[in-house]
Amino acid sequence: MVDALRTSGRICSGPVEQAFRAVPRHAFLPGTPIEAAYADEALTVQRRAGVATSSASQPSMMAIMLEQLDLRPGHRVLEIGAGTGYNAALMAHVVGAAGSVTAVDIDAELVSSAAAHLAAAGMAGVELICADGALGHPPRAPYDRIVLTVCSVDVRPEWVAQLAEGGRLLLPLAVLGSQLSVALDLGADGILRSGSVRGCSFIRLRGIGAGSDATVRPVDGLLIAVPESRGGVDPHAVAAALAAPGPARRLPVSLGASDVWDGFGLWLALTEPGTVRLLAHDDHPFSARMFAPGPAGGVTVALVVDAGLAVVLRGDGTGDGTGDGTVDAEVQAFGPGGATAAELVLAAARRWVDGGSPSSAELEVAVVPRGHPVPWPGAARVDKEHSTVQLRPGSR
Repeated sequence: MVDALRTSGRICSGPVEQAFRAVPRHAFLPGTPIEAAYADEALTVQRRAGVATSSASQPSMMAIMLEQLDLRPGHRVLEIGAGTGYNAALMAHVVGAAGSVTAVDIDAELVSSAAAHLAAAGMAGVELICADGALGHPPRAPYDRIVLTVCSVDVRPEWVAQLAEGGRLLLPLAVLGSQLSVALDLGADGILRSGSVRGCSFIRLRGIGAGSDATVRPVDGLLIAVPESRGGVDPHAVAAALAAPGPARRLPVSLGASDVWDGFGLWLALTEPGTVRLLAHDDHPFSARMFAPGPAGGVTVALVVDAGLAVVLRGDGTGDGTGDGTVDAEVQAFGPGGATAAELVLAAARRWVDGGSPSSAELEVAVVPRGHPVPWPGAARVDKEHSTVQLRPGSR
């Protein structure tokens, strides 16, 4: 596993590699076959009412985030979302006896099992707390590093207040329907600025910081996920539009599964306020032409206008677009406003291509408390309850 992570570039530094080699992942997944424990896949470890509430993250994503975190010996670390305890053990190995790792989880069952896993692995140096991680853990503050292993819809003021001067906050942040693993450094001016950004997918934060995208079911077999801060979608108008399909037009670029969340889909969401994610069940005609797998079918990106809808789909009968896993794409109009929506999608696709088809890794992110002046006038912004998030193309 570690050899593969090193070869793929997910592990770049010696301390992260040494931690992965020293901490046995299977000890944190009792009852899981060795092959599954060391496969590069996320594993659900807890469900409530059929919904996954905790998972053992994919090793490659864990490696990416540990590299983003840039831990040093002696660092004081707060982890929000203890999970199996494996990530806390990796961090404890890096910060060493001079450092400390405090892992907070809202679920007492997970805290208890994480403690058992850490003991089984012979790992010391981790303090486990059962509490709502949205509030951080003031008794051990300030922290050199705060890391979330769950997705948050906002950057809470408690986390910023508990960061040491020059500290780093790393979290999977929900941004307009996508999730971004953002490493944010706290400046002397109180602004958090990104050191690195990567696409990701994590289970949501629970407790007082929980949030979810609004969902609309216009017709059987289809679900629309409307990003936070973007208002609602009229399901009756969407249903009426879907009943009036219009022409399909070829996009100027081929797309892959990650482009729904991390490439063109995120670009479209940042430039067009009506952008949504469309989820189709396996039995819906759209399902086979979606770009990414979903919980019960497929997912794609779409644009809703007043009286129309434009849906990005795989081209009819298309094969491989460029040999890199992408396929030819088209945008289909629905309803009387569909042609307008489709033209907006095509124009956004042209701008995305002209800009080098950037993914989240090419973005810069800044976070300020809600109501404070933003650092980049004119850059895309998302206003949340506690913060304003700005995004702009980076120079990396």
